[in-house]
Amino acid sequence: MTPAIELSQVLPVLLPLVWAAILALGVFLYVLLGGYDLGLGVLFPLAPSNEDRDSMMGSVAPFWDGNETWLVLGGGGLFAAFPLAYSVMLPALYMPLILMLLGLILRGVAFEFRFKSTRSRWAWDTAFAGGSILAALMQGVTIGAFVQGFAVTDNMYSGGPFDWLTPFSLVTAVAVLAGYVLLSAGWLIMKADEALREWSYGVARYALIAVTFFVVVFSVWTPLQHPDIAARWFHPGNMVMFAPVPLLTAFAVYSLWRGIEKRQRFAPFLWGAAIFLLCYTGLAVSLFPFIIPPDITIWQAAAAPDSQLFMLYGAIPLLPVILGYTAYSYYVLWETPSSDAYH
Repeated sequence: MTPAIELSQVLPVLLPLVWAAILALGVFLYVLLGGYDLGLGVLFPLAPSNEDRDSMMGSVAPFWDGNETWLVLGGGGLFAAFPLAYSVMLPALYMPLILMLLGLILRGVAFEFRFKSTRSRWAWDTAFAGGSILAALMQGVTIGAFVQGFAVTDNMYSGGPFDWLTPFSLVTAVAVLAGYVLLSAGWLIMKADEALREWSYGVARYALIAVTFFVVVFSVWTPLQHPDIAARWFHPGNMVMFAPVPLLTAFAVYSLWRGIEKRQRFAPFLWGAAIFLLCYTGLAVSLFPFIIPPDITIWQAAAAPDSQLFMLYGAIPLLPVILGYTAYSYYVLWETPSSDAYH
């Protein structure tokens, strides 16, 4: 057998895995980086003072628009690499996705205009908080609807316009909101002054309790709702292999609580990120290899191998550039005083 024939047999199997990994990385980085700045908007109305609100917004000012890069990568990559999945998910999630984008637009406009306004600053504060809450809730609804799965007939979405609106997706929305608040509290602990940092420790404590509660709820609810997921996790051959995920999650929760109690500076955000990563890993373990649960795998939804390979030629140099730019921008701008971010 010639090398060309061997390559033609390997690429249809390998390329969807590579693109699934790229999209998984993009989505996780958006959830992590976009999550903490959305969480700041959720906390905005609860901040102790207007000066604290200025500090909160200033702490994220150099970074927030760059964080949205990963959302573009996730959506564009899904369309290019898995067009069948895109064609099913978009009509199934039209309403939550449109509402999410409206929320992101509203908070983006409020972000830019708030510091230029005096008499109507309260209106931009409301817009920033409302847009953040709406976007966070709709992202949670989208995740919940994805885990539930979509009705598919002949490779087309065959459900109704409100199939995404279920108790499971609504509880997921609140859970994601609580997770974003936890991340944002950890961010403020790293970046804020002493008084706001102490307030953020209290917020982080309550958010961690809520997140832990939701982790337990979904650890029970998801297997009960999906027998296939239950069979995967509780199969005797898999239980030992998958056991590190819940055990490490419990350890991360304990370590975050300990970091709050000991008033550690960086531990709350880092352990919060670890909890998100472990929950994300658990979701991947539950659903892989389905990109449209419970019917369509990544190989069935993939674009032609030639198309995926052509796009990979662009992604290979581009992805390290984006990662490097993101890391460098955080390094250079980390010590920027939050109060001077707009001056």
